[in-house]
Amino acid sequence: MRKVQLVNQIKAASHQIRCDLVIKNITIIDVFQNDRFVADVAIHEGHIVGIGEYQGNCEVDGSGKFICPGLIDAHAHIESSLVTPCEYYKEALKHGITSMITDPHEIANVLGVEGIELMIKLSEDIPFDMYVMLPSCVPATGFENSGANLYAKDLAPLYAHHRVLGLAEVMNFPAVIHGEDDMIQKIMDARKCCLTVDGHGASFDLKTLNAYVTAGITTDHECHTAEEVIDRLRRGMYVLMREGSVAKNLEKLISVASIANSRRICFCTDDKHIDDLMTEGSIDHSIKVAVKHGLKIETAIQMCTLNTAECYKLDGYGAIAPGFIADFIILDDLDSFNIHSVYKKGIRVVHQGVLEVGENRNSKITKTFENTVKLPTLTSESFKISCRDKEILNVIELIPNKLETIHQCFNLQELGVTNEVHSDVERDLLKVAVIERHHLTNNIGLGVLKGLKLKKGAIATTISHDSHNLIVCGTNDEEMLFASRQLQQMGGGIIVVCEGKVLASLTLEIGGLITNRAACDVIEELKLLHEAIEMIAPSLDFNPFLTLSFLTLPVIPAIKLTDKGLFDVMKFDFISVVS
Repeated sequence: MRKVQLVNQIKAASHQIRCDLVIKNITIIDVFQNDRFVADVAIHEGHIVGIGEYQGNCEVDGSGKFICPGLIDAHAHIESSLVTPCEYYKEALKHGITSMITDPHEIANVLGVEGIELMIKLSEDIPFDMYVMLPSCVPATGFENSGANLYAKDLAPLYAHHRVLGLAEVMNFPAVIHGEDDMIQKIMDARKCCLTVDGHGASFDLKTLNAYVTAGITTDHECHTAEEVIDRLRRGMYVLMREGSVAKNLEKLISVASIANSRRICFCTDDKHIDDLMTEGSIDHSIKVAVKHGLKIETAIQMCTLNTAECYKLDGYGAIAPGFIADFIILDDLDSFNIHSVYKKGIRVVHQGVLEVGENRNSKITKTFENTVKLPTLTSESFKISCRDKEILNVIELIPNKLETIHQCFNLQELGVTNEVHSDVERDLLKVAVIERHHLTNNIGLGVLKGLKLKKGAIATTISHDSHNLIVCGTNDEEMLFASRQLQQMGGGIIVVCEGKVLASLTLEIGGLITNRAACDVIEELKLLHEAIEMIAPSLDFNPFLTLSFLTLPVIPAIKLTDKGLFDVMKFDFISVVS
């Protein structure tokens, strides 16, 4: 802030000059005291300068309405939306999100430092604050091949950027526990800059959790039980309660929240498709879920405004009070959280659901990050699983709307399988493959999946967390081969095929993860993909594309598949598909 700007704000606050904007007679949500009261809110040069009675050059009647701070998403991967930041923010603003803390580790796993710089560049000059946490684990572990490897020396120069707030979720917890030099250096570099270090504490025992917190990791969005929330709060961590497109933990966890502990709880989406963002919402949806399950609405708003701002040291964000940035929402009704309008730095950007800011496109910037899908020569033999003289089939079982999986063991003799494992539609045991797509290593990890319920055809995608190799699942090897080849020709994305024909597809040309096209076009193609899924898996009651994309993440229990093979997360080692 310039000195003259501060002087002008002081003058406006003390009635020496008229304010730019005054919201008159509005009910203010007080996030400091979990309360509400009626007053004028005065705004000058992008900041709130007063609460009380004020006159302004522009005055808005707030009678009968409510005002609360702009919402902050505490942890999100914009790449999961499938669109660029300059498309994402347009939908986010409509839901009252004015700022978010992002971790661009999806694009970084494909493009390295250039991917991080790309996301920063694509989020410039938009009426939305997209802050960045630097990816800590690229790749997430050494048990997969990603497009890049990022070391402490690669990340260190990026801390100088004013929108970098710290080190993103530390998934490789063994590296922390064992004091691996590069991981410890990454954490120390962030701490040296007095920045936040995010955690990823899936199913930690208390010994591991204590070591994690000792290392300086202060947040976790991987809580699945009330006990895990309490364990983290007792150790001074911030718990980011997640409600995304796949992982939906809020309903189960919110009962833990109270006035006594609410100041260490925030809300996040983690991964949210653009169509879910449009129809369901974002952090505004989290507020509604929390209130539905008994949380006081002022507390819910506090969690996703002031708490998040303090967690990430965002001074001046998260409250309706003098000196705070004028990011706020005007609500028609508090109980329903019905948004009337959204303001960013004192300028109205959304009114009654309509965006009031201009277009932003960066197609020239993204051209150099296309054509990233490099596959080996594939045949139907590429998907063959031999099982001669073997007894046990190790199977990955999906849990709908969860990132975790179940390790199931089937007796091959009881299945009637002798020489080769084939997809068994009747038993819902489908072959799945992860094909390395970055370096032409010829790696293909093979497995068997239960729970996807395909009756025919195949689906494939280049979104497979976190290394984003190509994952394909189908009812026979020929369909899997066809889907893989078609996806390579597209340059990455999502595809549904059946009987040698493409039923629907979505091209994601930037790194095989996102597209530069308009959100409305992407949403229409996603709709066609879901319609195609109805044709080949009519009884499915969850998002198969997002679910499949997390099947490859070897840091979340219990069993996953990477390009190097079937991985037992609990043992932290590879196992054979048949044994």
